[in-house]
Amino acid sequence: MKKYDVTGIGNALVDIEFKVSDQFFADNGVEKGLMTLVDEERQNSLMGVINTAEAKKQAGGSAANTIVAVSQFGGKSFYCFRVADDELGHFYLKDLIDSGVDVALVPERLENGVTGKCLVMVTEDSERTMNTFLGITQNFSVKDIHDSAIKDSKYLFIEGYLVTSPNGKEAMLHAKKVAEEAGTKVALTFSDPAMVKYFKENFDDVIGPSVDLLFANEEEAMLYTGKDSLLEAREEMKKAAKHFVITQGKNGAMIFDGDTFIDIEPYKTTAIDSNGAGDMFAGAFLYGITNGHSYASSGKLASMASSQIVSQFGPRLQWHQAKDILGKLNP
Repeated sequence: MKKYDVTGIGNALVDIEFKVSDQFFADNGVEKGLMTLVDEERQNSLMGVINTAEAKKQAGGSAANTIVAVSQFGGKSFYCFRVADDELGHFYLKDLIDSGVDVALVPERLENGVTGKCLVMVTEDSERTMNTFLGITQNFSVKDIHDSAIKDSKYLFIEGYLVTSPNGKEAMLHAKKVAEEAGTKVALTFSDPAMVKYFKENFDDVIGPSVDLLFANEEEAMLYTGKDSLLEAREEMKKAAKHFVITQGKNGAMIFDGDTFIDIEPYKTTAIDSNGAGDMFAGAFLYGITNGHSYASSGKLASMASSQIVSQFGPRLQWHQAKDILGKLNP
């Protein structure tokens, strides 16, 4: 009997989310709709022109959002990450623990440096634009991987953003090897179309012959497979993963359960903020398949959860919301 449902590895970023107008982008030279990596000076200059009093602050990073979601639905999760011995680092650590996620780090073991942060700028059309300074998380490496937690988990969840650095890729490969040797299933998310476009060879190396579960959106699936249609892409995806999920935004999702394709219907919602929708889908889905639900039922749960996320501000549910969604799944 394994202790954890899911152990995740990925970047640790304090998400600072706030509303902006399109004029804000024009005035400050920000390219709308993209995740842009910047240096600390550039990020600080943007911080100087936003109303931080109205900004929402949470422990984030793509995989962290997913791991928190697993916990909120009642699963047992663990996260491997790196933050610094600064105010935001201590905030991050406490926020993750308060969210029910197990960690190995304690305040006394944090290193000198600057904790990474992501400015999440949300416009009226609910589109998110991210400006990220990685800080100390860019040094995430094999030494941040806790092999014992991976071995004691049903699934390892790997964040695709880690492919951008040699040390991150090495950590991905190490974690995958530990998981495979321990009989822990491996799930990978592409994270962002830009990751697939510019780091496809690194993904090929990490995926190797196959992974157990792969998360992608439509654009990522077609970019990775080099196909022009989703129907062609989904057939090609079978070569990379035993099972996979292709999210389709307002059109729901498509799941391959190893034998057949399952269409997951979307839930009607009014989109306010798309930040974290994919992370939530992955977290709810992973909770489902590690807690006795079928692929179809897990997809339904994930669709309900992600539709709730896009209808509100921020990438997380409240605890009562997760309970309510589970109640609707199992009336």
